[in-house]
Amino acid sequence: MIKYFICLSLILLPLFYNVEGLNIEPSPWKPIANVQLGYYVEIGRYAIEEHNTHTMDILAFMNNVQGKEQYDNGLRYALIIATRNNDGITHNYEAVVFERHVNQDRVLESFNEISI
Repeated sequence: MIKYFICLSLILLPLFYNVEGLNIEPSPWKPIANVQLGYYVEIGRYAIEEHNTHTMDILAFMNNVQGKEQYDNGLRYALIIATRNNDGITHNYEAVVFERHVNQDRVLESFNEISI
């Protein structure tokens, strides 16, 4: 019985945790078909809120323009987000958000103004 649990843990452990020293390559980026779905809008809003908190900017979320995602021991989203500042001027930003599934948390990795 103990051998069974040891074998099972050796099989399942790498599925849940990245073993230290093991270099796992992230998946290729895949385009998001519909960035207006509620979940992606939530991530876009999160990116704006985080940016505003750290920079004291006042940007308002308008909509997601396009996006792509990548699996890398969690999901990484690169979204192009249309925003409006407090003067009513619109700008586009690329936000990269990493979401760790084990901890159920998000991290804003980058947020840069772009022109498209």
